[in-house]
Amino acid sequence: MLDKFLTQKLAAINGVDLDTETTFADLTTLRVGGTPALTVRCTLADAAVDALRILDEAQVRQVVIGGGSNLVVAEGDVDVVAVVLEFADVSIDEDSGILRAEAGANWDDVVAQSVKKNLGGIECLSGIPGTVGAVPVQNVGAYGAEISDVLQRVRLYHRHTGVVSWEDASDLDLAYRYSNLKFTGRAVVLEVELKLTTDGLSTPLRFGQLTQTPGEQRPVAEVRDEVLALRRGKGMVLDPEDHDTWSAGSFFTNPIVTSDIADAIQDKVRSERGDADADRMPRHPVHAHDDIKNPDGEPTEKLSAAWLIERAGFAKGYRGKGPATLSTKHTLALTNRGNATANDIVALARDIRDGVAQAFNVELVPEPVWIDLEF
Repeated sequence: MLDKFLTQKLAAINGVDLDTETTFADLTTLRVGGTPALTVRCTLADAAVDALRILDEAQVRQVVIGGGSNLVVAEGDVDVVAVVLEFADVSIDEDSGILRAEAGANWDDVVAQSVKKNLGGIECLSGIPGTVGAVPVQNVGAYGAEISDVLQRVRLYHRHTGVVSWEDASDLDLAYRYSNLKFTGRAVVLEVELKLTTDGLSTPLRFGQLTQTPGEQRPVAEVRDEVLALRRGKGMVLDPEDHDTWSAGSFFTNPIVTSDIADAIQDKVRSERGDADADRMPRHPVHAHDDIKNPDGEPTEKLSAAWLIERAGFAKGYRGKGPATLSTKHTLALTNRGNATANDIVALARDIRDGVAQAFNVELVPEPVWIDLEF
């Protein structure tokens, strides 16, 4: 796949280190996956651009990695080059609320820095694993907030043209867990620019576990602490000693369905589990601009994947046929209990998907990127 001349060209780039020992298990939060053909570590943005340009021109298959929190990779020798982004500068203007962060910066460190400067807007996104580069690609969100709420611009390497330029957030088609960068490979995020508030207050709170008064704003440090506590309670803050955190976070996206389907699911739960449980069913209207599959059609609603998984009979800690289980703290996380393989994760994911489909006729869609695996 990689000839000696190509490897030498990569090695000659200032800010590039080549690594043949690292595996995808080392590079991902699920800690599964085989060995890439080569790992190219880039400590400078310009180095990443030069390396990607060389690989693209040679038509070498590659995957760009930050924190590896959204990848499920096959075992064995994987015919792909791993390009790891390790440039991580962060700059904050406290007066304007403008925050810029390079793609390799640890996301939660960026949130912590913003809170320390008393800036609001991303405190609800505390504790999310991974690095900055993945945040706009996924339009990362949690607890009623999304990065689209504060994202102004992204600095991109456009792979088809070789151009590096800033692009407005409005050009990314941001929607629920989606941007036009996702799955398209059209560009690689090098840096983001956020516009945060400077009054020391959080974004208006909408999530029930954070407020009983929708729209309430509270001090950013207070909200960050509460979010981190909630995430730790669900095993969603990385801890090398806790197998419940050996995951890819929320494994399935919350399904978006028509209101008729939501009604049918609620009716079924009512008949099987009673009024009280049916009345607690989470269902939230989706605005047309947030539903990329149905932008102008009938009304749609977002359901809770975790709620459906539990009502389909999968409890916390559910174990399939191998050493991969649902988290003992949160049914939306698939976890590696220490010696799971990628195949174990895939088998468990299919088990959950098929169970929910059989129970409710809703197909769950995995959030992570899959490499050399089929769902």
